[in-house]
Amino acid sequence: MNQPDTYHGKSIVVLGMAKSGSEVAKRFHALGANVTVNDKKERHLCPEASELEALGICVVLGGHPASLIHDEVSLVVKNPGIPYAAEPVQQALALGIEVVTEIEVGYHLCQAPIIGITGSNGKTTTTTWVGKMLESAELKPLVAGNIGTPFSGVAPSVAADQTVVLELSSFQLKGTTSFRPRVAALLNVVETHLDYHGSMEDYVDSKLKLFANMTADDIAVLNAEDAMCKLAALRIQARVWKFSSSNEVAVGTYVEPAYGAEGTTDLTPRHVMFRDEAGVSHRIVDVAEIGLAGRFNVDNALAACAIALAAGARPEQLAEPLRQFKGVEHRLEWVRELNGVRYFNNSKATNTIATQMALEAFPGSIILIAGGLDRGLDFKELIPYFSERVKAIVTMGQTRDIMRSVAEQAGLKMIHVVDTVDDAALAIQEAVREAEKFAQPGDLVLLSPACASWDMFPSYEERGRMFKEAVHTLK
Repeated sequence: MNQPDTYHGKSIVVLGMAKSGSEVAKRFHALGANVTVNDKKERHLCPEASELEALGICVVLGGHPASLIHDEVSLVVKNPGIPYAAEPVQQALALGIEVVTEIEVGYHLCQAPIIGITGSNGKTTTTTWVGKMLESAELKPLVAGNIGTPFSGVAPSVAADQTVVLELSSFQLKGTTSFRPRVAALLNVVETHLDYHGSMEDYVDSKLKLFANMTADDIAVLNAEDAMCKLAALRIQARVWKFSSSNEVAVGTYVEPAYGAEGTTDLTPRHVMFRDEAGVSHRIVDVAEIGLAGRFNVDNALAACAIALAAGARPEQLAEPLRQFKGVEHRLEWVRELNGVRYFNNSKATNTIATQMALEAFPGSIILIAGGLDRGLDFKELIPYFSERVKAIVTMGQTRDIMRSVAEQAGLKMIHVVDTVDDAALAIQEAVREAEKFAQPGDLVLLSPACASWDMFPSYEERGRMFKEAVHTLK
């Protein structure tokens, strides 16, 4: 993509309204471009339309007319969620028109150094944690991207002495060309979103676009234990820092002594360590002091520390954020305790790895609520986790019967299947009530679906909110 001011007087089509589309449209309009915003939704579902029209921006709603994309269009900016198979995207590509996401636009509008964070699991927790650490280091962070604030909307107003911290999805990264963060992190890669990408290869390639324009002046932070991250290291020109809770690393963050090291147990005192590029090790904090539970949150903490240090923070500035940060909504979020039973909302667990990590965060006696959108998975990798840690299960959504079968194979006897599929509120209420019946003092009820939410809920956030509402109605 060219610099945004070079599109003065040229035609730009923005596909998908929402927050990010509206911000992009306003930015290009202010720069003198002829902007058309298109969304297939009807007008009553597009509250931003009137504001855009008042500015003189053309808004086309209710479908994608054939005349929308033509050879006079200079650029298409699409909402990340719109698939590349969509007709207007295919028309643009066939005409040789560049198609980008608002992340690419924001990059050209931003003066400040950028940190980019991606991965299949842990992005939001790690991104938020990095923001807290950079606040402690007085590096003036601004957190945006997939975490909720469109980058293109805030990019022009960010001062050069600030630091932008972006959570980035594969959907967003796929539509970038020039985007270059100064620090970039890949947390992990598991099989997911293949309904959008079509193949694991495209999914991985989209993630790796985060590093495509980095140089030896930049720093890439990678998970030393993830197979895809190991392959990624071979394709990256930036200096590589690593993080690991299982082994020491040459440069980056690690746990000392490592988990699984000879002679250690789960009760062994451990420390978060940083080894700098000069080979000097620094102790940051004891693992027991980290404010979030679970081994996977130790990995998130290690990643966040490495990213913050790469951005200029000092080791002594990270201890307090590690202690004080208590997590993000819908990610192992404590809801309440009632009659000796604890309730946790982990609605963001939209794949099996996320649910495995959640189950590992607790010692056992879990009543699990799981199930959701059917993407053709068999979920058999969950069997050992169900056997070891799950006392009872309530299944719901399109995969409810598959989850029931997996639970039976794991030897579970206490199983309830929620057959309601056309009323999400009633379904989640039934799931919570049945989970309460299974629970005894000392147990915990965990919503960790291992599936996307779109079979019944508009988002994982709405699924989590409805779960919490149902929990708070219990007496």
